[in-house]
Amino acid sequence: MPMLRLSLRSLHLVSSPRCLCRHMSSLEPKAALARLRESKLLKTQGIIGGKWIDAYDGKTIQVQNPATGDVIASVPCMGERETSDAISSAYEAFNSWSKLTAGERSKCLRKWYDLIISYKEDLALLITLEQGKPLKEALGEVNYGANFIEFFAEEAKRVYGDIIPTTLADRRLFVLKQPVRVVGAITPWNFPLAMITRKVGPALACGCTVVVKPSELTPLTALAAAELSLQAGIPPGVINVIMGNASDIGQTLLDSTKVRKITFTGSTAVGKKLMAGSASTVKKVSLELGGNAPCIVFDDADLDVAVKGSLAAKFRNSGQTCVCANRILVQEGIYEKFASAFMKAVQNLQVGNGLVEGTAQGPLINEAAVEKVERLIRDATVKGANVILGGKRHSLGMTFYEPTVVSNVNNEMLISREEVFGPVAPLLPFKSEEEAIRIANDTNAGLAAYIFTKSIPRSWRVSEALEYGLVGVNEGIISTEVAPFGGVKQSGLGREGSKYGMDEYLELKYVCLGNMKEA
Repeated sequence: MPMLRLSLRSLHLVSSPRCLCRHMSSLEPKAALARLRESKLLKTQGIIGGKWIDAYDGKTIQVQNPATGDVIASVPCMGERETSDAISSAYEAFNSWSKLTAGERSKCLRKWYDLIISYKEDLALLITLEQGKPLKEALGEVNYGANFIEFFAEEAKRVYGDIIPTTLADRRLFVLKQPVRVVGAITPWNFPLAMITRKVGPALACGCTVVVKPSELTPLTALAAAELSLQAGIPPGVINVIMGNASDIGQTLLDSTKVRKITFTGSTAVGKKLMAGSASTVKKVSLELGGNAPCIVFDDADLDVAVKGSLAAKFRNSGQTCVCANRILVQEGIYEKFASAFMKAVQNLQVGNGLVEGTAQGPLINEAAVEKVERLIRDATVKGANVILGGKRHSLGMTFYEPTVVSNVNNEMLISREEVFGPVAPLLPFKSEEEAIRIANDTNAGLAAYIFTKSIPRSWRVSEALEYGLVGVNEGIISTEVAPFGGVKQSGLGREGSKYGMDEYLELKYVCLGNMKEA
């Protein structure tokens, strides 16, 4: 089929992003897979020490397209033995990788970034096929994920130490920053590229080596990224990717004394287990866990800005992000007007296969995700909430769910206490600024929050009062590689992205040089 042989990277030079999306969206899933095989990015083996390998016992797991249920590929179902070998590979590679100059590591990362951008259309196709998000969003994720590699390629050259004023004339006091060594990185399915680059970028920039365990639901993007890292000249063993039995892999990473740090993005429940499991070997831990983001719309908000921002904060990736607006708090004076305008905007969201042009919302990741949404809506309606839009499975079948708006929600309902992780927008009325802050903070989570107001003093007051690691003011999409990302309370520990993200992969060493007098 001639169209499939046409390089999407060459199209990038002459076409707008919209034209690219239209061209790519014309591909059926089978044609998209053929495109990926041609690009050599459809990898179906794990990678340890630069070698592509199967599970030692031959077991496999199937990767399915959530939009169709079709099997995309089978990948190895790995466990303890493969993980141990991956750790050993990373441990051996550390000695040479960490001794490269910061400039040399920076050049490797920069080449990796260039390759990711060069293959961004192929990577976006892969993300849409295995994760389900619309192709336009997938392209956005590739750019976002690549930006972390570019940013940390630059930050590699800016790891500075300190000279401390001496306490005695014959001494010199120094503080050095050194890599934490081998890192175990466990990533989720909702952003199969960006959650990896956000961790691996700073780790490699600091001189660490990594063992990456992607979600068994979306391993193909991770494997494609690893292939491009090898093409970029990042040495074998610096990046190892294993997937399969999550408990066996996780426990092996926790038990190993060679692994000095665990970085994890995922549920709070699993994060707590990893934190407890890291205690036996006293590992450094950074955790980006669940959220329960409030989106507060005040009476003085610009209605159009509030509707647009709330829509983006809620329905991106079908509501399957940890920073999605989980509760939309609307002040009484604007509640009815906002609810009407918001509902009309939600009605315009086109649901469908992410490869179809114009699709704004894809499927949920699996049946369990749909069942959770149904359970939370059922609890809310029993307790007095009203479904004013959607509220059921989509006619497309599979794991598609209708974009949903629920009114008259209160903070005691499960839909306000647990992450929905689906395309459901609960609307909660409030009276005063103080009440909004109290409701917003009444949760164990503390990742992201959003405010819509025209008042500058209010934006400062509320931003400072909210117990969250990220706050967006009149903006629904706030994640960027140049700013620190992370939560407070039970939403995690540490920060990713920005110059602060480098500190998570570094250890401080104090050096005291004595006897500095001439003999």
